[in-house]
Amino acid sequence: MRVIFMGTPDFSVPVLDALTREHEVAAVYSQPPRPAGRGKKDRPTPVHARAMELGLPIHTPLNFKDQRERDAFKAHGADVAVVVAYGLILPQEVLDAPERGCLNIHASLLPRWRGAAPIHRAIMAGDAETGICIMQMEAGLDTGPVLLREATPIGATETTGDLHDRLSEMGARLILDALKDLDKLTPEPQPEDGTTYAQKIDKAEARIDWTRPAADLIRQINGLSPFPGAWCMAGDERLKLLRAAPAQGAGQPGETLGGFTIACGTGALDVLTAQREGKRPMQAEDILKGLTLPPHLS
Repeated sequence: MRVIFMGTPDFSVPVLDALTREHEVAAVYSQPPRPAGRGKKDRPTPVHARAMELGLPIHTPLNFKDQRERDAFKAHGADVAVVVAYGLILPQEVLDAPERGCLNIHASLLPRWRGAAPIHRAIMAGDAETGICIMQMEAGLDTGPVLLREATPIGATETTGDLHDRLSEMGARLILDALKDLDKLTPEPQPEDGTTYAQKIDKAEARIDWTRPAADLIRQINGLSPFPGAWCMAGDERLKLLRAAPAQGAGQPGETLGGFTIACGTGALDVLTAQREGKRPMQAEDILKGLTLPPHLS
């Protein structure tokens, strides 16, 4: 097929790679380069950078309000557009331009976790499973009918980073299946029952409140890892906690119980991975070689 690909972050790159192996990618659309790093120089998105490596034509419109942008999109003469974590709202004229429409790869089991942060929210909510849906796009936010879906369990200590990588590869595999069998697939409308929305992660959610139950804090720590990273204070030092598991023990909220075991409002948790200020993430035992935890974390 002749495909337009639309994506922006690292999550989208394996999908682009998969499409180039089996289809003709007529054009790649991504968010415009934006200032990043210490020098605040414009940096292309991961998809933009990968498209340049592959020698594919790249387009980075701010939006599709300009008729010239919509006409340029139509001019590619695509059979289908594949959209994954692109980050721009597509007007109906763009959605209708490819002969077979636009297909979206969404990292949840729709209608659960429509919206911006489905991987984070699934872990933070304690969901037992999540997955990938291949959806026909329409004007609503992740409301279109689903062509294919595949579920996968969420591990007890799995982080958003872990799940992100696994679902990205799953999405790349599933979109190839969808394109191969597009004439045979029956779109299934999403039920309204069970609809939830994955609001964008706010950094204010990252501060750890040790009075909460251990189970809630484990989900917070794993769900916000690696970014923005749940954090607490160890004396005067800010620590990011990046992976946690249930632990035996009890004490006052925030009390250190030996090793990197911390008492919570109910129960306790073990910190498995953490990051000191200005340092790289490390296993708990390695951090404790250079850090003496205070009697209480706050």
